[in-house]
Amino acid sequence: MAKNYEMAVLMDFYGEMLTEKQRAFLDYYYNDDLSLSEIAENEGITRQGVRDTIKRAEAQMIEMEERLGIAKRFSEMSEGLNDIINYSNKITEYNLRHGLSKEINDMSLYIKSTAMTLLES
Repeated sequence: MAKNYEMAVLMDFYGEMLTEKQRAFLDYYYNDDLSLSEIAENEGITRQGVRDTIKRAEAQMIEMEERLGIAKRFSEMSEGLNDIINYSNKITEYNLRHGLSKEINDMSLYIKSTAMTLLES
């Protein structure tokens, strides 16, 4: 399961850098859950040919991630933005219980809104 998730993430970031055939085979294998034999039969090639294409594409995406680290940075940024949203909620709750400053409330809502916008883009 973990490898499937990892490959799905890498496909999101690096899939367009692969050949059309590599993308199609990865999509069949990981997203459509077809076996190597099923892909081979549908594409009219050998099972080994499908396996080689998939393994080569996986290796290329892993190498791109090792060099560029885009998926890792995206994950770290998403975690950080979620932390910002959670702390903003805590600040708002604390403010409601201990004094209700409109300025603090407005700033907290702005911070939360900005983080949510960045998460969605």
